[in-house]
Amino acid sequence: MTPTIGQYPAARFRRLRKSDALRRLAQENALSVNDLIWPMFVRDGVNITDPIASMPGVSRLSVDLIVKQAETAATLGIPAICLFPYTDPDKRTEDCAEAWNPSNLANTAIRAIKAAVPHIAVMTDVALDPYNINGHDGLVRNGIILNDETIEALVKMSLAQAEAGADILGPSDMMDGRIGAMRAALEMSGHRDVAILSYAAKYASAFYGPFRDAVGAGSRLVGDKKTYQMNPANTDEALRLVQRDLTEGADMVMVKPGMPYLDICRRVKDAFGAPTYAYQVSGEYAMIMAAAQNGWIDGEKAMLESMMAFRRAGCDGVLTYFAPRVAQILHNGG
Repeated sequence: MTPTIGQYPAARFRRLRKSDALRRLAQENALSVNDLIWPMFVRDGVNITDPIASMPGVSRLSVDLIVKQAETAATLGIPAICLFPYTDPDKRTEDCAEAWNPSNLANTAIRAIKAAVPHIAVMTDVALDPYNINGHDGLVRNGIILNDETIEALVKMSLAQAEAGADILGPSDMMDGRIGAMRAALEMSGHRDVAILSYAAKYASAFYGPFRDAVGAGSRLVGDKKTYQMNPANTDEALRLVQRDLTEGADMVMVKPGMPYLDICRRVKDAFGAPTYAYQVSGEYAMIMAAAQNGWIDGEKAMLESMMAFRRAGCDGVLTYFAPRVAQILHNGG
């Protein structure tokens, strides 16, 4: 589109900024509670709140309290939550077998939430790092992260989560070919309506640190994840990965992290028109919170501005730890 504008003083852009009413009329993008997915961390025990030091305001919660948090999400109108388990260290093994245990922490939480709040969409994480003694998203042999063997494990994990009642599976592992294998297994097992929100363009980022603390994988990680997560220098590769995952049966795609990769969000949405999401990851959240707590920025305004940045970049929704605060502000007419 080539805009047609007059010359100053006929054209004064400030006219449409004069008042709140005019600014609202001219606003190009809007933020809604329907754009939010709230990530939550679940741990074992009963009535336990375990604050995460590197993520102020975020805690690991026992299943009974996660259910209450899911009820809060529903009350606020947040359409979906996403579960991440903090697995007992004794259950983290080389073969990651706890990942597909029907009674593991994540699957237990799914059942409890769906029993209490059946209409909220429950999204899960499909990756082995919470169950892996090595802290990696895939099976490890002699220091090598195995692709095809990991896919077999991820399929079993996906079927267990679908059986527990998950509405959306979120494969975050970045193994080649896992979407097609998961989709085929879901179809064959009768879980045809379970959606896949693929972490299609997940970068090997420094912004994941607090999350790894939250799920207990950071201290266990041996090496790095650069052989399967994307090089931050690449953009065209992201489009190829998204195209592949959509072709293999992904219903939605995600870019991760969020704000440092808004250019990728825009390119993905423009190229494919598919439902596109971003994950405002733990490091992004922690930076805004830390700066706000130090009085260096207005935390609420920065939070809302960051949300609008995702919408402006073409995202249909955002996974964000700010979800309940944003929803509350929107309900109050903010």
